[in-house]
Amino acid sequence: MDSLLPEAVAPARARLLFVHAHPDDEAVNTAGTMGHYSALGAETVLLTLTRGERGEVIPPALRHLEVGQPGCPDTDGTALGLYRIGELDAAASAMGLADRFYAGEPPALDPAAGFANGAGKYVDSGMSWGPDGYAQPAEDVSPAALTAADPEEVAAHVAAAIRALRPHAVVTYADDGGYGHPDHVATHRVTVRAVELAAASPDSADDAWDTPLLWGIEIEVEPGDRRLQAAIPGDLAVKRAAMAAHATQIVLAEDPQDPTYAMSNGVPQTITTTETFRLLRRAAA
Repeated sequence: MDSLLPEAVAPARARLLFVHAHPDDEAVNTAGTMGHYSALGAETVLLTLTRGERGEVIPPALRHLEVGQPGCPDTDGTALGLYRIGELDAAASAMGLADRFYAGEPPALDPAAGFANGAGKYVDSGMSWGPDGYAQPAEDVSPAALTAADPEEVAAHVAAAIRALRPHAVVTYADDGGYGHPDHVATHRVTVRAVELAAASPDSADDAWDTPLLWGIEIEVEPGDRRLQAAIPGDLAVKRAAMAAHATQIVLAEDPQDPTYAMSNGVPQTITTTETFRLLRRAAA
């Protein structure tokens, strides 16, 4: 199918919530789709769970923002996280988003759940490669990291956003987080749980919102996957603009027609303009 929306909902009156782990994830994985729905008049909204404090920094002039690099002013990535707020704002503008916010910022805030870490936010867990070859949190993961938080607490904040926005579709990662990043895996799990919590709100029946469709990002098409698939065509210029906003993390080809880019590892990759998703959950009839 070519839509993330229920059949009866026209894009011009639709609301979509995208839940991502770090700034730049939304640009690389879903900018085409977010721009597509924004252009159709939908209320397209982004919730980011951390500020990407442990990201690697590519531009030499900004390398001091990366934790562990000479001149870095902190050990927890605060300075980089603050810088990446501006990058995310620029990306959101490129995609025409109606709103964007972090976990801990209204409406993604459940005062009753609070933050056991005392920080009022979640921070990037970082990543390392385990002996089994799979991604795992960094060895020096912060007590305030997303992966250190109680999943029920995180889910409560995401559920608060869902109840407030009442989206027709929620989009997040597949269960493997795309490539196994622990924050992506955690984001998948808490978003699935949040959809369940929002549908069974303890406050009142009127407060509850059973999200019609919950989608997982399909990084690589799996022909054997029998779940419903949606393929959304995006605009290369919009996706490039969103990715270009994240200059600390992404390097684009100079030619605007060239779809190649690289992350901090320098490995050339190709921008995917048609983004695909698999249905994770459908609201009860």
